This record gives sequence, C-alpha cells and structure tokens, in this order.
Amino acid sequence: MTDADPFPSGLFDRLDNKPDRMFYLQPRFVTHVDEATIQALTTFYSEKLFAGAEILDLMSSWISHLPIEPNLTRVAGLGMNSAELARNPRLDDRLVQDLNADPVLPYVSDSFDFVLIALSIQYLVQPLEVFREIARILRIDGQVIISTSHRCFPTKAIRAFREQNAKNRIQLITEYIRRSNGFGVPELFDRSPKEADPLWLICGTRCA
Repeated sequence: MTDADPFPSGLFDRLDNKPDRMFYLQPRFVTHVDEATIQALTTFYSEKLFAGAEILDLMSSWISHLPIEPNLTRVAGLGMNSAELARNPRLDDRLVQDLNADPVLPYVSDSFDFVLIALSIQYLVQPLEVFREIARILRIDGQVIISTSHRCFPTKAIRAFREQNAKNRIQLITEYIRRSNGFGVPELFDRSPKEADPLWLICGTRCA
C-alpha cells in the first residue's frame, strides 16, 4: 500500500455487482457466528460502553448483540432491510440506507459516543468515505468498534475478505481507520472463544 494508491487494484471487487438493494430485499433472520462468539461480542460491548451513551449500530439488522447493562440513552440503527430493523428491539430509531451507493451518514456531526459495525465490514466498497463519515458523527474520544470473523455472504463480500487470510483482513480494517483521518492508533483485540467461530475486534478512538 502507498499513500498515493492505498489499496491494490481489484481489492473491492465482488462476485455480485448488482445493486445491493436487490440482494437485501428479503429479510434474513439469521446469525452469522456461533452462539459462544455472539456472547463474546456482547461481553466486549459491556466492557466498552458506558451508561447514557448514544450508539449507532451501523449496517444493522434484526439483532445488535448489545448487553442489557449499561443503560444507553439512544441506539440508532442503519441497515439494508426494513423488516430486519423493525424486528430489532434495541433500536430507538431506524433508517434504511445502502452505504455502497451513498456513504454519507444522515446524522449531525458529533452526535454519537460509539459507532458499532458488527460482522459486516466485509461488504463495504467505499470504506474510506464511510469511515470519514464515522469520524464526523463521533464525539471527541468516541469510538468505532468493528467486529469481524470468517463467515460472510461470499457473493457480496469484497475480494480481500474472500481471498486473504485473517491477519491481512484485520490489517485492512486498521488501514480504513488510519487513512480516514480523525482517529488515533487502532487497538486490536482477539476474543475468540475456544471451539467456536473466531472474533477479532478493531477499535478506533476519535481524536480532536
């Protein structure tokens, strides 16, 4: 990677290039990792979130994996399917938007304490634009938390996530944070349960 050309040609290619809205017309009430891995993600959130926080669940669906405690002031959800969002009991407000068609987030600046991207980062084809928007809507010292594993919808995942190993995929996510400007050095966490799907987390803190 270079500053002039940060990502190799073809990195964001997908097997299915039809508009994403067509793929997500039908709701999918499924989970993408093992139950133990979901619990590990929920536990991680319980360690990071604080009482009264305002949260954006970005690329949301019918479940947000959030803990019962701490109590949160607001949980906004932005995703691709209205039926999935409607079924998510943790969301206070819901928006349907295709970030690959329009990466501009419809929220005012400095309005969230956390932005969560759970197990869906592999579908972004304009990640730098999205992460610059994340930096804009986060408050100073707010965090973006990206969780990732090894499952995906293969036809919609970018080439990097289909063909590269876990180490390279995690490095790619750290580059999204680093190159979007506005964040400190990303932190990496491995919370993979034994004998279950892996769980890696990448956190970026919004700088002044």
